Amino acid sequence: MRHLGTPLLVLAGAGSGKTRVITQKIVHLIERCDYRPDSIAAITFTNKAAREMRERVDLVMKKGAKGLWVSTFHAMGLRLLRDEHEAAGLRQRFSILDATDSQGLIAELLGTTDRALVRQAAGVLGRWKNAALTPDEAAEAAQDPAEVAAASTNLLELYRRYHQTLLAWQAVDFDDLIALPLRLLEREPEIAARWQARLRHVLIDEYQDTNPAQYRLLRALTGLRHAFTAVGDDDQAIYGWRGASADNLGQLARDYADLRVIKLEQNYRSSGRILAAANALITHNPKQFEKSLWSEYGPGDPVEVLAHRDDAAEAEAVVLRLQAHRLRGGYRWMDYAILYRGNHQARLFEEALRGQQIPYRVSGGQSFFERAEIRDVCAYLRLLCNEDDDPAFIRAVTTPRRGIGAATLEKLGGLAARGRCSLFAALDRPDCHAIIPERQLELLTQFRDFIARMQGRAAREPAGEVLRDLVHAIDYELYLQDTDPGKPGETRWSHVCDFVDWAARKGEEDGRTLLDVAQTVALITLLEGREGETPDVVQLSTLHAAKGLEFDHVFLVGVEEGILPHRDAVDEGRLEEERRLMYVGITRARRTLWVSHCERRKRAGEWASCEASRFIGEMGEAVKPPDRGPVTREEGNARLAALRARLQKGG
Repeated sequence: MRHLGTPLLVLAGAGSGKTRVITQKIVHLIERCDYRPDSIAAITFTNKAAREMRERVDLVMKKGAKGLWVSTFHAMGLRLLRDEHEAAGLRQRFSILDATDSQGLIAELLGTTDRALVRQAAGVLGRWKNAALTPDEAAEAAQDPAEVAAASTNLLELYRRYHQTLLAWQAVDFDDLIALPLRLLEREPEIAARWQARLRHVLIDEYQDTNPAQYRLLRALTGLRHAFTAVGDDDQAIYGWRGASADNLGQLARDYADLRVIKLEQNYRSSGRILAAANALITHNPKQFEKSLWSEYGPGDPVEVLAHRDDAAEAEAVVLRLQAHRLRGGYRWMDYAILYRGNHQARLFEEALRGQQIPYRVSGGQSFFERAEIRDVCAYLRLLCNEDDDPAFIRAVTTPRRGIGAATLEKLGGLAARGRCSLFAALDRPDCHAIIPERQLELLTQFRDFIARMQGRAAREPAGEVLRDLVHAIDYELYLQDTDPGKPGETRWSHVCDFVDWAARKGEEDGRTLLDVAQTVALITLLEGREGETPDVVQLSTLHAAKGLEFDHVFLVGVEEGILPHRDAVDEGRLEEERRLMYVGITRARRTLWVSHCERRKRAGEWASCEASRFIGEMGEAVKPPDRGPVTREEGNARLAALRARLQKGG
């Protein structure tokens, strides 16, 4: 990782140590090349990955790496917008709308409660933003029929109104955290020059998952110096459905004639037969860059195919096999994963695991920050950060209830509309007294003054202390007990206490005020709030959520035509991406891999015949086909009981 002077692309196959590559490159730049840590940026795709990378760098650094940038694309965009807020037309304390608030605004502007329609509209707006197009530019840039149709309908007017509302609220959404910095860098030469001088080297993790806007952001940040290292794997490009472009790997070679390409093909994770199955499968995709994974871990066990009569039998048989395998080998529950294509497949496996009293965890559950009680507290934080954030104002002023209802808010909304200002600012209008009843106006004024007092404290006092005082001042614990008496209310209050503790730690560690912490909350996930939590449980996960993880023993279930590959993906010509998704599933396994499918499944209450996925046949000779018919539940239980008896006798 000593290469400098030209752009570098590292093609890092699954399990080849790509995180170590980035870590060692950072250490080399700082310790051998005398780069200042704050002149290096490492960009990842999740907050969890960013934190782990930072920890690895700190572990191997001989001297400090204070100032090193390790963040997601969105967090980097936030940092740039904070510094360049005036050029972006924003105040320094702008708000960040999460997906729920953004879709709520879209629903309001469309005048509909149809969630499917709202999601569809949000998707179109997101594509325009990811192309860094303003509403006016979106109409001019429309090319394919779908874009032309969208631009010629009321969606374009929706985009204009949505854009204007965000400006009025002094707010941005997630897509803006990429689109607005990109627009500034591409259209403001002075800003681009300043940031290019600031960053001497940029490293990108999981490069195959970048979308076109993120690629343009990389080019804009590195400028003419082209000082970057991109690490990725075209065989693991599985996010095309959300805008990622695997072609960005090929685009590097086209855009940078001096690009150096290095392949990492030694796998440090899986046995030989697992890798042989993965290699055989992926050869059926056309390749931008040829590579073949290999390992020094020996051949290992054959990859087994398990056939079952139906989906209920599949769940029961998989769980019984998992339990028996664990008893024979003395493994932990956390050594096992059951991976599937869609979340709907989890239910039967959960039932089977509960039936055998096996502990498990389902990935992709409700985020800590999606809980109602956390969103309530975050509404106050957003309002402290930006009093013109109308969605935050409405949630905060009505939670806990303080005698301000929908009728009062409707009158206040009318005042705000006439004055072209926020709800908060409308309280200063002289005609308030004539429109809003005296008692309600008094309550609103008390709320406004409370927010103003907390704003003053939040700008200078410790984050945890201010937030703790805030939740006590609004009697939030009492509110939770009133709305959810007993254990449920206590549990929700414990979540709030966890959040307050997290905010306090974040403020102390980063030297930030509560206002600073408030701006980053929307970018944080549950895993950052519960660090170091590794319970001994079986992991149930979709294939998408399992990317980047590894387990000793993996069950890849529901591998059938229509599921994997998914019917819609086949119809839409995305078979290659589905094959890459299967490849990701195979390469999660270190030692043992079982691939499972059914002969029939229940769909909408009716039995439907199933066909084993074409991908099973494409895995080659490393796969051991089923040597007998499906095992019944009674046979499985009898075998498990006999095995337990032998183990107890031997013990």
